[in-house]
Amino acid sequence: MNCPKADKLSQYVDNLLIEKEHAEIQTHIKSCEGCMRVVEAFKEEQQFIKETLQTPTLPDDFASIVLEHLEPYEQKSIPKRSKPWKRILLTAAGIVLALGITATFSPSFAQLIGGFFGSEQADEGLRIAMEEGLVERVNLEVTDNGMTLKVEDVVIDSSRVGLSFQVLNKDGKPLDTKLNLGLADSENENKIIGFDQNGKEINRVGTGWWEGSDYGFAEISLREQEAIEKLTVKFDLVELNGVSGNWQLEVPVDLKKMNKLTTTIPLNDDKTSSFGVAVNMEQVQFSASSTELLYETSFTKEESIKVNEDIKKLKKELGEGIINDNGKYDTSIQYHIENEDKKVIYYHNNYLADEADSNNLGMLQSSGKGMEQLGQVAWNESFVPQKDKTKLTLVLDGVYKKVPTDFSIKIKPKELNKAPVSFEYEGNFITIKKTKKQSEFSLRKSLIPVEKEDIFKIEMEGSRDALAPELGEWVLTDDKGKSYATLLDGSYLYKKDKSDGYELTMGLKSYDLKEVPDELTLHLISVTRFEEVKDKWIVPLY
Repeated sequence: MNCPKADKLSQYVDNLLIEKEHAEIQTHIKSCEGCMRVVEAFKEEQQFIKETLQTPTLPDDFASIVLEHLEPYEQKSIPKRSKPWKRILLTAAGIVLALGITATFSPSFAQLIGGFFGSEQADEGLRIAMEEGLVERVNLEVTDNGMTLKVEDVVIDSSRVGLSFQVLNKDGKPLDTKLNLGLADSENENKIIGFDQNGKEINRVGTGWWEGSDYGFAEISLREQEAIEKLTVKFDLVELNGVSGNWQLEVPVDLKKMNKLTTTIPLNDDKTSSFGVAVNMEQVQFSASSTELLYETSFTKEESIKVNEDIKKLKKELGEGIINDNGKYDTSIQYHIENEDKKVIYYHNNYLADEADSNNLGMLQSSGKGMEQLGQVAWNESFVPQKDKTKLTLVLDGVYKKVPTDFSIKIKPKELNKAPVSFEYEGNFITIKKTKKQSEFSLRKSLIPVEKEDIFKIEMEGSRDALAPELGEWVLTDDKGKSYATLLDGSYLYKKDKSDGYELTMGLKSYDLKEVPDELTLHLISVTRFEEVKDKWIVPLY
């Protein structure tokens, strides 16, 4: 049987179960160390309460004194959202008081109450999956050079497989779990790879790491994969916490049960188009840990012709090699999903949302895959699952299109420190503050920074109106007409100001500009424009 929920274990200790359930749990805990520890914790609580009731009256401020001492434990280990764990919070307090503040706990409180997936570091979808009993404790480990890699729990869902792991020293103390993953086909780098029942490789792996946590997290995305019945997750690590070695571990995962719990609804390629953007809905999938929506966006035929003509002009002006179509020009949408009562349960990219709501309410993950056609993107977006999945409706609020532009401005790099240059572009008010050259480690030739390069940097700041287009890629040309590609240095940082606009900080860098000329021209070659859809397009997701 799967591990019982905490409230079932509590009822077992309190002798509140029917005879059959009581016998099943009694058999289970004999072979499950984790559940046995939870049962022991509940028994400790019983004893603590019994002793407390026999104790003389305590002073009025006793509770606040105890809570002050317990605060660090609560912040580190106790989830705050689900009812069953309120009882566990009391249990943890009982243990501390009964054994004393200096007692050493092994396993940690997080293990005691359900490991990583019972903590707030796991996303809400994973916590819901845990509450539904979809977590399996595997406790697989491998040791080398005094370091142990331990995979503790696995969440099994048809959309993803999540694994919590620990890195332990020879004394069993948890260490930093940050992993530097390399490419699947590289040598001498950490790798985590999944294989289906036919040996097909699935390398869509993500990892999570939190400073100060006892746990790390790895996730294999099964989105856009054909039906998988079995999965093997292979850990092949050559470095843990700064120590070199060889840690190889295989975790088998059976997905048959989860596939039965998944409902997929085809949306029959429902289509619409607006402001030059076409939308094609494909399917919605309801699974235990997420609700997933699959659709495509692209330029309409007329918009595609215009975009291609503008790209040709840029290539003629700046050079074929500089204006690379891939990823510079694309499409996306803004929408919300509401239930039968018209209550909004999901927002995506929605600037119309109330400030109290997130612009991506309920969003777990969003990924877009560029297709062969310019501007065509296959989207897969997942949200926190809802208990009531009946009669959800998608409402299209607007469209985004990233398109070419031909704005340019001249600067004199050596004079910027004394005389910054300002410009306005369609509601963007920018000041070019300074330029500089510096030597730093480069990532453009390898995933690992192994060599230093001289890099030319430009720093800007300013503001942007709420509905102004978002600035995209830039190209530099020197006073001799030679063009240089740039990369975003960091990210565009927006902060809402008092006038409902946004403060803006941004930076550009170029690896190829070796000598700084007296004059440079900055060419803005792409912007993202938003168009609100007045006549809302509605798609039933049922």
